[in-house]
This record gives sequence, structure tokens and C-alpha cells, in this order.
Amino acid sequence: MNDQQKQKLRAAYKFAPTYYGVIQIENTRNHKIFIDTVANLHNRWGYYQLNLNQNFYHGTPLQADWLKDGADAFTYTVLWKADAADVVNMRQTLKTLQDKWLRKLTPFDDKGYNHRPLRWAYDDQD
Repeated sequence: MNDQQKQKLRAAYKFAPTYYGVIQIENTRNHKIFIDTVANLHNRWGYYQLNLNQNFYHGTPLQADWLKDGADAFTYTVLWKADAADVVNMRQTLKTLQDKWLRKLTPFDDKGYNHRPLRWAYDDQD
């Protein structure tokens, strides 16, 4: 690949639309799921694979199952996405999306790898 081709690829990457959204990682052996919201969906699966392969999430059930069942037992799915250019407050938008999808799919305890957000305990007291 010559320098001109590399420059074209860099420019295409730089100006490609950025999508935010909700992702799911599923263990196809035990059907547990992990739900996350991300500000940039581009190559997010690679990010998780790299960290799980390097035992970055040590001490977590997701990491334990990744080591036990292997990478081939896991799938990655984008559950919902939108253009990041349309968002004014990304942090609040992601928090709202996370709450919505966690309540919808309840990936806690035997069903998944997520923890219930602590803010939910305070929300229920109002």
C-alpha cells in the first residue's frame, strides 16, 4: 500500500459518520448477556475482545466465562444506533439509553453480566 492509498484511508476514517448506541455481548453457551452503551460504535467489538483476551476484567463473571468458554462462544450485536452528530448531551443520552435497555433486557444475576446501577436504588425511593 503506497502513501497516497494510506492517506485516502485515513481521510475516509476521519470523515466517516460516528454512531453511538447500545451493544450486547452474548455467551452462546449459557445465554448470559452484557449490555453497554458506547459513544462510538466503530470497532467496539475489537476493544472488548482485546481487553478480555488480556484478562483486563479479571475477577468478573464475564471474564471468567470468556476464559472458560473461549472467544468463539461470544457474539457481538449492535442493538440500537444513531448518528452521534444529532446528540447535544452524549453523556446524558447514553445514561438514558443504558437505563432503558437494562430495564428491558434485565441482564442481571443468572441472565447476564451487568450490575444493577446504584442510581436505581435512589430512583425507587422518590
